[in-house]
Amino acid sequence: MQLPIKAILVFHVTARAGSISRAAEELGVTPSAVSQQIQLLESQFGVTLLTKAGRSIALTEAGERYFSMISDQIERIEEATATIRGFRSVTTLTIRATPTLSNKWLLPRLGRLLDRHPDLEVRLDGTNEPTDFNQEMVDLELRHGNGRWPGLFVEGLAEERFLPVCAPSYADPASLDAEDIPTHRLIHSVKSQAQWGRWFQLAEVTSESRWRRVLFDRSHMAIDAAVRGMGIALESTLMMQDELENGQLICPVRDPPDLRITTQWIVCPRDHLRQKKVRQFLEWLRDERDAWQALQRVNGA
Repeated sequence: MQLPIKAILVFHVTARAGSISRAAEELGVTPSAVSQQIQLLESQFGVTLLTKAGRSIALTEAGERYFSMISDQIERIEEATATIRGFRSVTTLTIRATPTLSNKWLLPRLGRLLDRHPDLEVRLDGTNEPTDFNQEMVDLELRHGNGRWPGLFVEGLAEERFLPVCAPSYADPASLDAEDIPTHRLIHSVKSQAQWGRWFQLAEVTSESRWRRVLFDRSHMAIDAAVRGMGIALESTLMMQDELENGQLICPVRDPPDLRITTQWIVCPRDHLRQKKVRQFLEWLRDERDAWQALQRVNGA
């Protein structure tokens, strides 16, 4: 029997993409052409490889087994083909992350990912809008929220400590008590999971006077406002590591309450974890996360 190479390659792309329409877009053909190749392969094998799951597809047990058996070999063929053509193999990884995490945490570290994997081309989309993985060509998302998204792979990035911070020109380190804070201008990040009201409850502080506030819809704007001396912000040590290390921000409160939350989550469809580029990114990301956490322990944060 002649080996149905074209149908095998189409199946591999479809299984990896998790969608016939996304596979068709990647291959530059129509969805019906993709379906025809899958049906050809299934008829030759005498088994069903894919089933529909809403607007996406799911692998059958036979499909899962076949995909795992051929994936490494097809990746080697792709790499060998690129090499023999005289071109450096380039793989594009599309990551979506919140604007603050993109600017304050991912971007300063991204060079190390590119150095580790020089054949990896990275696209980083900074947005708070959650990804519709059935419709959008996104490999993995770092999503802000509570971590409850059924049907997806979800892993917490890191536990963050939220501290009141300000510029050293605004107040000296550990120069204020918690009950002094309501008398100052408070910088609010309105989408943050850690708000001043919760911090005051933990600190057992009540205030009858109306807060003086300045509000931002992005945490990175709140951090920058604090650096500029506009007031005191309540922000995450994950997001403002550089500003704390270089002295642009300090904690003006003596013995602040310990407020810790995991607000950033690694999210993607489980079948994306089969992709080599996603596994490479996750390995790097976890190494960076572990290094950050070790530094927090050293600093006593």
